[in-house]
Amino acid sequence: MRFATYTAGGKSYYGAVTEKGMIALSPEFPQWPTLYSAMAAQGLETLAEAANGKSVTHSDFVYEMVLPDAPRILCVGVNFPDRNAEYKDGSALPKYMSLFPRFASGFTGHDRPLIRPPENHTLDYEGEVAIVIGREGRRIKAENAYDHIAALTLCNEGTIRDWVRHAKFNVTQGKNWDRSGAMGPWLVPFRNAAQLDEARIITRVNGEVRQDDYLKRMLFPVREEIAYISTFMTLQPGDVIVTGTPTGAGARFDPPRYLKPGDVVEIEVDGIGLLRNGVEDEA
Repeated sequence: MRFATYTAGGKSYYGAVTEKGMIALSPEFPQWPTLYSAMAAQGLETLAEAANGKSVTHSDFVYEMVLPDAPRILCVGVNFPDRNAEYKDGSALPKYMSLFPRFASGFTGHDRPLIRPPENHTLDYEGEVAIVIGREGRRIKAENAYDHIAALTLCNEGTIRDWVRHAKFNVTQGKNWDRSGAMGPWLVPFRNAAQLDEARIITRVNGEVRQDDYLKRMLFPVREEIAYISTFMTLQPGDVIVTGTPTGAGARFDPPRYLKPGDVVEIEVDGIGLLRNGVEDEA
């Protein structure tokens, strides 16, 4: 079962994704006006039960960012061995993970364009897996971390590269341009460790493979991410952790290969799906 946020007939819905279209679920759950509120109430299983046996309600629809009202999105930076080497600064592998916030307004949905702003054209791609927390926890032990995951999705953690160096110690500016990234197309319920431990992430630009790696090679695996983050903050249902991108982003080529209007970026992970976005200049 897959769950998405979408627009049809000028109205916003969330529902279950089928091969023939969407089964709208939001009208049945007024207490959960958004997919995020259903996640925060630990309602994913209830949604799955409600979708069973129902007919498609929308075959003409547009995907939106899967959790457009998610208030807390944390991203893990420089989380693959080769990514650290890409910086060419001679630094050793980090002792602790790098973290930064992203806001939902910085993401669009599947098959929607990433927006390149007029102020700067260094729009870059970063293919990643994102996890959605389903069970509250503080100081979670790594061996118990997977018990706190409710769902998985994909993320293009799009970045305006020149703007991540506007200050000495943060990258927030370059990571939060409106609709510079994408998240979706849907949530896939988390069922077993293999969904993450064996996950291979591939990013293509115009059909060319740019990133190709396995999550098990991350410097800080998902279990450690949950353990570390929950040390300083209580993780709550609906929180999103974007887990890190492999080597091969456009900035690391010589010369850099930034995204431009007309490009198409695809991020694919078996068992989760494929997230596809074009690129447009801001109107």
